[in-house]
Amino acid sequence: MRLGARRPHPVPLGFVFRSRSTSKDEQAAAAKATADRSQQPRDPQAPKGRPTPKRSEASSQRRSLASTPTNRKDASKRAREARRVDLAKQREALANGDERFLPARDKGPIRRFARDFVDARYSVAEFFLPLAVVILVLSMINRGSFQAYVLLAWMVVIALIVINSVITGITLKRALKQRFPSENLRGAVPYGLMRTLQIRRLRLPKPMVKRGAKP
Repeated sequence: MRLGARRPHPVPLGFVFRSRSTSKDEQAAAAKATADRSQQPRDPQAPKGRPTPKRSEASSQRRSLASTPTNRKDASKRAREARRVDLAKQREALANGDERFLPARDKGPIRRFARDFVDARYSVAEFFLPLAVVILVLSMINRGSFQAYVLLAWMVVIALIVINSVITGITLKRALKQRFPSENLRGAVPYGLMRTLQIRRLRLPKPMVKRGAKP
């Protein structure tokens, strides 16, 4: 050893072992704290830490934001287009009987039963318009007592329509009570009777049963 050189101070062994044990304890505590934070539920309202949205979700959000109207004119235009689409779906449903897009007055199994009940039977009222046209033409013929016969024919047609409507209303009400004993049947009978006044091929929704079929 050279003269005048400084001798290094000896490091106590206790200090070395204490520092190592302390560092291991700190690492274990840090790992435990990280695990605890990862197990804690995330706050859905928190601005950070939210899961990254999928590409499809992000694209759908962008499309919805892009399609949102920015002023009253665009909003009214969108409303008119939506109404036009709904009316087109209703017209198609009236033709094919699709329950999803029928108007509210035609929806439901009760209204469907009333339509089928009426469409499966002949009714005097469905011939009212053709008979009215024929009687109107005959009333223009002015020959002696012919007008009296025309008037009599008109009264007979009206009486037959009334009698037939009463019978149809009673039988329809009875059938509805048997099929739907615990349902609200309000308006179903007038709905069916109004349908009898229409020619079968012109009825909407279109008839879905044949003559003589059981609804």
